[in-house]
Amino acid sequence: MLVLAGIVVLHITAIILLLVATIDNAWWLTDSVATDVWGRWELSGSAWHYTNLKGDYAEEYLQVVQAGAVLACIFSILGLFVFVAQLFTLTKGQRFTFSGALMLISCLCVMIAASIYTDIFHKQDQGWFGHSFILAWISFVLTFILGVIYVVLRKKSE
Repeated sequence: MLVLAGIVVLHITAIILLLVATIDNAWWLTDSVATDVWGRWELSGSAWHYTNLKGDYAEEYLQVVQAGAVLACIFSILGLFVFVAQLFTLTKGQRFTFSGALMLISCLCVMIAASIYTDIFHKQDQGWFGHSFILAWISFVLTFILGVIYVVLRKKSE
């Protein structure tokens, strides 16, 4: 039972990290600009002003990063619901393969989003990757670990 609680807590942690990485505006930072996958916040005076990213970056790459981040969140949330459902429907000895597959797809989506962002955007810019970008890579590791755990895990009792 303790292992099951640990897995659920790890899964919820991965979902929260994915959501924060997708929503928060800190993928790329400078002293006066904060950029995420949705827009850019520029500091002018003492106020932050939102500007759209379209036109600043190659739109097809930007859409891939956005889709990867959103799909990673969706597949991770679905994976949790499927895992809970499989707890009640699987017979003894079966594996949580479908939950594992959903988590590995989530892992793949966040990896694609973060790696394209790393390779395509901000190559020549002065600045640093923000906490949302780092959370995306941490989420990649967590979703991969969860995917492997779910594929290996067997239901022990009815």
